[in-house]
Amino acid sequence: MRRCCFFLAVTLLTGLYSLGQSSTPKRLETLAQYQDSLKVLGFNIVNNPSEPERYNASYTFIKTLIGALRMPNSFNYPFDSLKTITIQKSPDHRFRIFSWHVMNNDGSYRYYGTIQMNAPAGKLQMFPLVDHTADIKKPQDTVLTNDRWYGAQYYRIIPVTYNVKVPYYILLGWKGNTVKSTKKVIDILYFKDNKACFGMPLFDGNKDWQGKQRVVFEYSRQASMMLNYLPKEEMIVFDHLAAPDPAMQSNQEAWGPDLSYDGLKLDRGRLKFRDNIVLKNSPSASDDLYIDPKKPQKETINRMKESQQ
Repeated sequence: MRRCCFFLAVTLLTGLYSLGQSSTPKRLETLAQYQDSLKVLGFNIVNNPSEPERYNASYTFIKTLIGALRMPNSFNYPFDSLKTITIQKSPDHRFRIFSWHVMNNDGSYRYYGTIQMNAPAGKLQMFPLVDHTADIKKPQDTVLTNDRWYGAQYYRIIPVTYNVKVPYYILLGWKGNTVKSTKKVIDILYFKDNKACFGMPLFDGNKDWQGKQRVVFEYSRQASMMLNYLPKEEMIVFDHLAAPDPAMQSNQEAWGPDLSYDGLKLDRGRLKFRDNIVLKNSPSASDDLYIDPKKPQKETINRMKESQQ
């Protein structure tokens, strides 16, 4: 835990130092002005009651964001006031992904984004992400690029860059779908021939996923699904989805969590399926304050007093 905190502190300080060293006060002021404009546009993307105006805000957002990213050394500027989009930086600081969505009046979505590389000399190098969800008929079977993207809003990047032939990054993403269902995605990102490529057949142990380029979960919009990564265990964990009734097995719009969990374990560069895993909370100091009815109350009270000293 101490090593993790130390690493995070060093990373943060290094980023702030780099930003300060590579950006003049005037440049920082300009980036802050760009951020203020993006905040207003982002609010309209989400909250404007007019669908055309939401799209107009998104188009203007794209042009404004490109203007901001063209500023030298913009990669180190966090844009941390933008709350209506997702910005995820790879842990190795090789790139970061901006992603967001526009909701249509019919409850469907369109996705937008770009990958900004941490280019030498602070120059702009990026891969715009163009959503082609509507014409990708078999998303789990298709290798894609940034020009033909299965759009999603990413919230986690997991690097797999050692002891593999092709270094890659696992992306966990949210994908609002229709008025009836939501999707979540486990995708694979790698860079080849000056393209950002998506999809790689890394999934073992589940016959439905064997040979697939990505995993797509679909479930009822009324439900909530957990999809996360446990670094210590090197495992992606997620709710097991099931139909509420056997007669609805073919209708994923009705699926939801059944209170069991599955996982994908990173093993020598591949993702091995594990079913019915047991999830436990990490130990913490507050565990000592748990009142066990099988133990004398006096012992518990003494521990509580000690924790307050």
